[in-house]
Amino acid sequence: MGLSSLARTRDDEPRAALMMENTDMRRDVTEPTTPSHEGGLEMWGGIECTVNRVGDDFFHQLEASGHTTRPDDLDLFATLGIGAIRYPVLWERTAPDGPASAAWEWPDARLERLRALGIRPIVGLVHHGSGPRHTSLVDPAFPEGLAAFAGAVAARYPWVEDYTPVNEPLTTARFSGLYGHWYPHGRDDRTFVQALLTQCRATVLAMRAIREVNPAARLVQTEDLGKIYSTPAMAYQADFENDRRWLSFDLLCGRLDRRHVMWGYLRDSKATPQEIEWFVDNPCPPDMLGINTYLTSERFLDERRELYPPHERQEGAKYVDVAAVHVLRAGIGGHRMLLDEAWERYGLPLAVTEAHLGCTREEQLRWLMEAWEAGRDLRVAGVDVRAVTAWSLLGAHNWNSLLTRWGDFYEPGIFDVRGPEPRPTALAALVRDLAAGRQPDLPVLAEPGWWRRPHRFFFGAELDTSTADTHAHAPRVIHAHFIPKRPILITGATGTLGQAFARLCEVRGLDYRLLTRQELDIADPASAHAALERHHPWAVINTAGYVRVDDAEREPERCFRENSDGPATLAKACERRGTQLLTFSSDLVFDGTKAAPYVESDPVAPLNVYGRSKAAGEKRVLDSLPRALVIRTSAFFGPWDVHNFVFAALRALARGDMFVAAEDVTITPTYVPDLVNACLDLLIDEASGIWHLAHPERITWASLARRAATAAGYDPTLVRGAATAALRLAAPRPLNSALASERGTLLPALDEALARFAHTGRADEALAERSVGGA
Repeated sequence: MGLSSLARTRDDEPRAALMMENTDMRRDVTEPTTPSHEGGLEMWGGIECTVNRVGDDFFHQLEASGHTTRPDDLDLFATLGIGAIRYPVLWERTAPDGPASAAWEWPDARLERLRALGIRPIVGLVHHGSGPRHTSLVDPAFPEGLAAFAGAVAARYPWVEDYTPVNEPLTTARFSGLYGHWYPHGRDDRTFVQALLTQCRATVLAMRAIREVNPAARLVQTEDLGKIYSTPAMAYQADFENDRRWLSFDLLCGRLDRRHVMWGYLRDSKATPQEIEWFVDNPCPPDMLGINTYLTSERFLDERRELYPPHERQEGAKYVDVAAVHVLRAGIGGHRMLLDEAWERYGLPLAVTEAHLGCTREEQLRWLMEAWEAGRDLRVAGVDVRAVTAWSLLGAHNWNSLLTRWGDFYEPGIFDVRGPEPRPTALAALVRDLAAGRQPDLPVLAEPGWWRRPHRFFFGAELDTSTADTHAHAPRVIHAHFIPKRPILITGATGTLGQAFARLCEVRGLDYRLLTRQELDIADPASAHAALERHHPWAVINTAGYVRVDDAEREPERCFRENSDGPATLAKACERRGTQLLTFSSDLVFDGTKAAPYVESDPVAPLNVYGRSKAAGEKRVLDSLPRALVIRTSAFFGPWDVHNFVFAALRALARGDMFVAAEDVTITPTYVPDLVNACLDLLIDEASGIWHLAHPERITWASLARRAATAAGYDPTLVRGAATAALRLAAPRPLNSALASERGTLLPALDEALARFAHTGRADEALAERSVGGA
């Protein structure tokens, strides 16, 4: 592949940061692996293990995921059938004060367990880090320090043969030296180049030290290559950045001599000829190139800043830098393009070493499946692709801020760690199938990912990119045609939840049928059987039911028919056809005498007819269909239904009226978009039994109204608290119906939900928050 010339008019300002939207123990990865199934592609796993530094703070992904204290995770990983795992023995954690005082207990136990399980470790020594506190990426002593640690690791584990001394050196240099996100917070080309040369030199010296112990040791070098597209006017910048993205591989391969297109850039950035040519004299070509593929790493540059919303216009920049997926009509090249380009340039064995998408579950499945199909097809075409890595096995924390701040944002992976133990998601089933050579049978794979669907365009039809010089590799729309399309049936077409599920199924690319009572009467066995026979769904979501709590005291028979008989009838129909079922219960199945929030295993003791009907429905459903999913929730509010408590409060406050609400009843509110997204994820995961889904904060009705008022900019003092008895409600209410979960807290903080509710009243904005925003 030819190198384009470096534009001398290259802009000086840095680009906006790319969002990172993942066998035999002694098998030689530089020789073709023995195919375990058709195609010969191997499935690997990896753990997000970044230790990045911001100022004086170190952020540890292993601690956030809990893996540091859960050795049994390795046995869970073994159930996936993976052949290898990218596993950390991190310099900062293991030997921050030098190898002589290293704490080997943790890696000793983990690596030996991996060896016993037959999973080949690919040991990582620095993962987006800057080393221990006493050094940094611009410290001339960094390479020798890492090499000393690498030699100690190799001496302690001489049987380990695969290493990644430094993960993604180019990306880390950008984030630490060019964009200022991570330590040492440089914002110039000189710091970027210094950080890159330091990491690459450290890689060469580390492998030299490792090979002194184990001459057969192999370098698996990872990088997030990305790809830049542009308008014709910005082609010079795209050319420059598309050349720069190969720097780490070119340095290690000893290619960066005085004729190289990037020589002038490195020299202009104050690198000396001796620093650059050291790599020519000391080449360390990787035994395998690991390509980390993230959806938003493909970017589009456009000088027409006025066409884009303000939040996309980087201050002081001459152009916008946006995710190409939201602009290019042709779509992105994705895994296939990046692997093909790397093969054409280097001819070295390849692997996808991170395939991860922070998004809804079906989109995560589609992204991993697309990576696998790309690797399989390229391998058949003669490209030496060895493996695809499911990343991250335990998910990732706080990458929504590029790890510049530490919060509660979590993206599940193959396992979800928000419960007492890691819970396998649907990704685990997909990984097991692919690792074993089985054809996946996940209904959601019948549709393409959002990056292949028309609604991905964020910036409006007026944005014309038809004449853009995209340097494009023609993308191929990929999805699993071998899986027949089967819908989700949603009952309760006129209700709040039914409408919300339909909206979010639409935007998530989940085929569905929203049925009225005339089309499916849930309490009529013949009607239920006919609907399932007609539509052949893979799942039924029951949102139908009797919802008027006070009226139920006068209409108990009708309430029980809809809330108990109906779900039980659906459960029997689903059991006969092997169909999944999701149905809803309520916080009102409890009597309120518990001082703490109620969890799933607490005994039910409803105070009113409505609560008794829901409790009876739960039992009858699970008796007939134990694998059904029953969601208890409470006090929900959302942007698409004006008939809820929060909307009523804000309407009154907008008029300047006083609003009266109970001050002695404790609840856990639930934002409908968050509830529905979590339910769909659990349904796709084939979760079963009773789950509590609500925001993890106890609050009174009156306090909820005040918090909503504050979020929306209204006067919270207009909310007046009252005793429940003063409201003269027909049905008795428990004074405490707050919900918590012993299975996993899946919804975010209440204030975050209220802020989104207050500022995203329009449905399309609310939908976009979750389903298209992940990186």
